[in-house]
Parts: sequence; structure tokens; C-alpha cells
Amino acid sequence: MDARELGFVPAIELAAKVRRKEVSPVEIVGAVLEQIERLNPTINAFSAVLDEQARSAAHAAEAALASGEPLGPLHGVPIAIKEQLNVAGVRVAFGSHLLADSVATEDAPVIARLRAAGAIIVGMTTMPEFGWQGHSWSPLYGMTHNPWDLDHTAGGSSSGSAAAVAAGLVPLAVGSDGAGSIRMPASFCGIFGLKPTFGRVAQYPVSLSEFVTHLGPMARTVRDAALLLDVTAGPDPRDPTSLPPPNEAYLAACEGDLTGARVAWSPDLGYATVAPEVARLTEAAARRFAELGCTVEEATPGFPDPIWSADQHLWAGAANRAWERLPTERDRMDPGFVAAVEMMAERTLFDAARARAQRFELSAIMGAFFERYDLLLTPTMADIAFGTDRSERTYGPTLGWSPFTYPFNLTGQPAATVPCGWSEAGLPVGLQIIGPRFAEALVFQAAAAFEAAQPWADRRPTIAS
Repeated sequence: MDARELGFVPAIELAAKVRRKEVSPVEIVGAVLEQIERLNPTINAFSAVLDEQARSAAHAAEAALASGEPLGPLHGVPIAIKEQLNVAGVRVAFGSHLLADSVATEDAPVIARLRAAGAIIVGMTTMPEFGWQGHSWSPLYGMTHNPWDLDHTAGGSSSGSAAAVAAGLVPLAVGSDGAGSIRMPASFCGIFGLKPTFGRVAQYPVSLSEFVTHLGPMARTVRDAALLLDVTAGPDPRDPTSLPPPNEAYLAACEGDLTGARVAWSPDLGYATVAPEVARLTEAAARRFAELGCTVEEATPGFPDPIWSADQHLWAGAANRAWERLPTERDRMDPGFVAAVEMMAERTLFDAARARAQRFELSAIMGAFFERYDLLLTPTMADIAFGTDRSERTYGPTLGWSPFTYPFNLTGQPAATVPCGWSEAGLPVGLQIIGPRFAEALVFQAAAAFEAAQPWADRRPTIAS
């Protein structure tokens, strides 16, 4: 199979081809590394390419196949990892000069589970410094470009993960989401991304934004992402916030029937200003759920914009980590991140308690809302991907320009983005699907039904041809 095609083959199909010995792990990894070498200098999705390790793992996977050993569900499938996750022996710099010499000594729980499933890690992906912003720039790696238009951002903070999947460099990636960091870049890059219920995927070391950060799958297809969450979900004794093992299989849930589901559509959550193209495409997508057998009503949960609390939860941990080095390292840090750190330094324990109270209030409102509805639909982003300039609107010390994502980090609920159309300029637009806590299976079911009605995975950026 041509190297340019392999990265676009769904992970489930790739794994099946490996098991049938129609394609070898060595061939797959070689093709993926060839594509990364060709496109990464332009897109800048990978901060590190693990060429030697990936080829070694591919040969081991081929040997296991030949010897008849039991195979995991992702045996031989390449995957990219956001740079903040520990991969033993690999630099984990969080996009920052402050951690440029930091090398992981052990695998994070999610990495250990991926290896056990047979996945092959081919590289680490770029991110903004400490994941502070939804723009795809860091002082350590520069700009990550949107594969659909290189003059536009890939979003953040799982910037490289989204760009790598969209460009066909890998079929799967792992991202993290503290205020939208999976859903923002997935929406801007035209792929599927899910922020699971908080604690569904165990974290170690603990995230800098420990109460709002979720690890989750990024893929071109819903079922690939469902399989990835099947493989990675579960507790770890080092993460006291991790949940017990799920009692349902997410891939199987994709086959479910949505008939009778009560779906709420909120075009603005009561406070957001939405670009006309985004409003038109997302409303049309939401109305399609009626064709899938759902009852669709326009309804808004009724909470005020929680951006103040979201900023506090996202940045306080990272600010604590960077504050002491501001006097000596300020010039090597992202100026926007420095502003966020200084803003957090002025807040008090009283402010932290206030932010926590707002989080609980918001969770209560959403809990009551989901007694009336099964799902909530919104635009994922208020606008299409913006340019690569770091303007005050998109680069200041707040994520207020992404009004639909951060509320559901505060509530801890599962939220996914599905591509629902392209702008006149050819940039993707995403629809957000939010479910009650612990209802990832329902979110996958809804996303898979929408994907079947309005497929997107066959559309590719020109740069990938």
C-alpha cells in the first residue's frame, strides 16, 4: 500500500489487516515515518519523531505475529502522543524551554495500556507552553500549522495531535483537555475528538490542572476513537481521581440506536457570539438528529459564562510551576503565558474557593438539565480556525474566545466534537456533543449515528495528497 494512503486507513482496519497478514507492522511504521519526514517540516505536528524506537517496536510486533502470540486490539497500529504525557526515555517538555532537559523515567498509565494493546508510538506532538492556550504556538517549537490551510492555526493545546491525524501522518493520537484542548484543535482540523468523563483515563503524573484535565482519543473516525478509549480507560493506584473500569464497551456502543433520545440544541449557551458560517452549519447538523429518530428542541441550560472559574482552574497549577523561574527565564517563555502566570499570582485562596464553588454550581445546573435531556448539542467553536498571528483576541490570558468548551471541563462531563461541514474557505467546522457524567457510550453512539448520516473521513487536506 502506498505510504500516503496508510496513514488514512482507519486504525480498526489497519489492525485487522495486520492480523490477516495483509500488511506488516514494519511496513506500516515505515510508511508513517516516511510521511512524517515528508510533511512534518511544513506542518510542525511532531516535536520528536521516535524513529528507532518505533521501528524496533514494529519488528517486535511482526515477530509476535509470526510466533502466534496473542495480539492486542491495536497490534501494529501507529499512534502519536501529546508531549505532556510520560513515555519512558523520551523528553517531556510541555512545549517549554523550562523543561527542555526533562526526560521521562517511566510510562504514564495511558502509555502502558497502549503498549499492552499493541500500539506503536511513533512520536511526540507539539503543544503550546504548558498547554496554556488554544493557539498552536510555543517558544520551544514555534507554530503548528493547520493542514487544511497552513496560514491558520491548528488550535490547542493538543495542536500537533490534531494536525498529525488530519494530515494522515497517523490514524490515532492521544490528547489532553483542560478547557477544550482536545475539542478545539479537533474542530479546527476536521477530526473527531472526545474529552471523556473526568477520571475515566487515569493520569500520572497528576496534571498541572488536576481538577479539569481529561485525557482522551483523537481520530478521524468515531469507531477508531471508541476503540482507543476502550484500550486506555481505567483506574491507576497513583491517580486518586481515576474512575473504576467502565462497565460497557465503547466500540460496541457505536452500533446503538438513537431512536427516542431527547436532544437539546443550544446555539449560544445563552452568552456566546457565533460566526454566521458556524451558526448555519452547526444548526443544520443539530437538526439532522431528528432524522436519526431523536426529539430535538432548542434549549439552553441557563448558566452565566464561567470563564473566570475556568481560567483559574486551567492555569493555577502551571503558574505555580513557572512562577519561581520568571525572574531568570521570562525572556524564554511565551509572553502570553507569562501574563497568565502573573494574573494567577495575584489571586488568593479566597479566589480559589470561589472558583471551586462556581464549578460545583455549574455541575448542579447541568445535572438537572440532563434529567430533562439525554444529550446537549452546541457549536464546538464560535468561529472557524483563525490565522497564525498571535492577536490579543486569541492570545490574551483568557480562553473566553472558546465559549463552548471550558464549561464542560468544570462539570467533568464527556464532550466530543464531530466535523459537521466546511466553511467557504475550506476550513472545518465542528459540532459538540455533550452527555451526562459517565455517559461516554451514549456520546459515541450519537457521534457514530451522525457520522453515518453525514460522513467526513474521506475528505482530505490538499497537503496530504
